[in-house]
Amino acid sequence: MPKNLSNAFQLTTAPGRQISVHHYPAEHAQKVVIMAPAMAVPHSYYRAYCEWLAAQGYHVLGFDYYGIGASGNGTTKQRNSSITEWAHHDAQAVLNHALDNYPDLPTVWFAHSIGGQIFGLLERHHEVERMITIATGTGFWRDTQPKLKYSSWFLWRGIVPWLVPLAGYFPGQRLGMIGDVPKSAMLQWRRWCLHPDYVVGAEHAYQRYAAVRTPIISVSFSDDELLTPRNIQAMHDFYKNAPQQRIEVRPEQFQLEQLGHFGIFRPHAEQLWRELFAPQLQTPLPQ
Repeated sequence: MPKNLSNAFQLTTAPGRQISVHHYPAEHAQKVVIMAPAMAVPHSYYRAYCEWLAAQGYHVLGFDYYGIGASGNGTTKQRNSSITEWAHHDAQAVLNHALDNYPDLPTVWFAHSIGGQIFGLLERHHEVERMITIATGTGFWRDTQPKLKYSSWFLWRGIVPWLVPLAGYFPGQRLGMIGDVPKSAMLQWRRWCLHPDYVVGAEHAYQRYAAVRTPIISVSFSDDELLTPRNIQAMHDFYKNAPQQRIEVRPEQFQLEQLGHFGIFRPHAEQLWRELFAPQLQTPLPQ
């Protein structure tokens, strides 16, 4: 598969705020796919998948939220942002760019984890042909996997309240968890994860999520180390007026030992992507 296909550019998403966007062009493109990343995961993690998508005939736009990866100048401490600002400024700007520059092509919101959680906070979602969510669920701590439940409680109640104000950001790389996260995003995420209705309840956004009618295809994994079926169901149930298809994938279906929350995007998985994702990009939409 050819490499280094992307054209990187800076996109202004708010005054004094720019993010890094990667465009993977395709000849005779049939759709535009926006690769919306997970919490604290840089776009570089998805590069191989985006290159593969472009080779299949899709224009692809990948990006880093402000304060993550290549987006912004300085350290994570200096590049502060909340998650709602990621949605209202960064994700919205990328969506606007796709819709405005490719008006004749259907746009797909391809969302990993938090990328699907924030879709209900966006404008112009009615112009998106479909959203495909990958390992997207709520982060409410009581509903996470049993082995994470009490460590999550300790993270939100015991570590984040003192460490983030002290450090000025969440130093996840040093701690070997999550990744570095801007101060406001981490504190907001804490508030979401302590609320039974997660982002929708914490931000009083029930009507916004109910207003989404974009068809949704949810792909989850039976061996997800973070999410339970309850997390996944709860998040998608907030999109209650969107036609949906929900698919749970077991690693053994593809002769694999594990997939988990992140494994699907690892390089050299072209056959898996072909079998799992190619149909979801073209299949008739859920009614």
